[in-house]
Amino acid sequence: MSRWPSTRAGRVPAALLRIGWRIKRESGGSHKVLGREGWPDYVWAFHDGVEIGPVILCRGSVNRPA
Repeated sequence: MSRWPSTRAGRVPAALLRIGWRIKRESGGSHKVLGREGWPDYVWAFHDGVEIGPVILCRGSVNRPA
């Protein structure tokens, strides 16, 4: 069993913003480029209402500081 539960895609960028990430760029659709000092930019490309499973959440968690 994964330690990452499924969640709605809108909750993930909201959580990242709470811990210090910021939105660098946002398209009219689902794409958001998030940035944080000392970390590589992260492109979030999911519509807010989509359910994101544990595999996608785990992939996003492996970004390491630059």
